[in-house]
Amino acid sequence: MLAEATTTEISKEKKPNSFLESKEIAIKWGKIAGNTRKEIEAETWENIVSSKNAKSLQNKDIKKLG
Repeated sequence: MLAEATTTEISKEKKPNSFLESKEIAIKWGKIAGNTRKEIEAETWENIVSSKNAKSLQNKDIKKLG
């Protein structure tokens, strides 16, 4: 989601005029988001990406609180 949200916001700001410009923005900012994810995982020693979906993760967190 980080890569998608970042790329969307940058695209709105840059206002690309062609598919090629949009592709370049997506590649550049996708790599930056990927590097950010890897840095967070290295610092926390936990994987951010999971096979679980957001709904199952939310239910797990709610059960911990209850």
